[in-house]
Amino acid sequence: MSIALEHVNYIYSPGTAYEKRALNDISLEIGQGQFVGIIGHTGSGKSTLIQHLNGLMKATSGDILYDGQSIYAEGYDMRKLRSQVGLVFQYPEHQLFEVDVISDVCFGPKNQGLSEEESEKNAREALELVGFPEKYYKQSPFELSGGQKRRVAIAGVLAMKPKVLILDEPMAGLDPSGREEMLTLLSKLYEERQISIVLVSHNMDDVAKYADRILVMNEGELVLDGVPKKVFHYQDELEQIGLGVPQMTHLIHRLEKETGCRLGDAITLEEGLPLIEQWWHAKGTSR
Repeated sequence: MSIALEHVNYIYSPGTAYEKRALNDISLEIGQGQFVGIIGHTGSGKSTLIQHLNGLMKATSGDILYDGQSIYAEGYDMRKLRSQVGLVFQYPEHQLFEVDVISDVCFGPKNQGLSEEESEKNAREALELVGFPEKYYKQSPFELSGGQKRRVAIAGVLAMKPKVLILDEPMAGLDPSGREEMLTLLSKLYEERQISIVLVSHNMDDVAKYADRILVMNEGELVLDGVPKKVFHYQDELEQIGLGVPQMTHLIHRLEKETGCRLGDAITLEEGLPLIEQWWHAKGTSR
């Protein structure tokens, strides 16, 4: 599986007074088995970018290839693409509409042409995968808690057995325990099911901990693309475009500036504590 963007541009309301270039010459490739974090301030082009990955929005110019084939080719099966590249919007509970949970999760597989029996089988597997209790399967999705609704919405996409799962701020509005549960679920899907994950997030600590690659968007352009340590090394540049870095990275950089000592790169608590302990020990023995 691969999704490749080749010189993709997107302009809102072209030729009018409201014309706005949302994507500017974006070229990148997302391969099988990647956990990609996308960060950028509001209006940077993140949401516009991900809606191009499964054809919900069409590029003004440029091309998008799925497994080497242009999704803009005449006769291309866009419905099949969207079953392989699943998109979960921000506040995905707003996507729920059926009378009960199981019917809602069955909708996608049925739309793929699966039988009633196959659709329910896929739906039950997906609900089990997201840890949703069976006793609520016949309950109205509108009576569930916010975290439960979000799990049902994600199960609705997983029931179509996608190879890529794209999520736009899936932790928005959740309390700390709900956020942690959601991130644990995504990690499980990535590690155990080999589903490629594309996660849009404002939380630098989340993407630092879970993503193995980060894309940084600014004013419609891809300004950084690399492993988390490489991206967060550019703290000053990120701050200039309104972004921060993980708390541990910020602490390490602050200590380095104050002491003039090079501690090393760290983006998570697990990486940073040994560096701080080593620095503290060296500081004590040098007295």
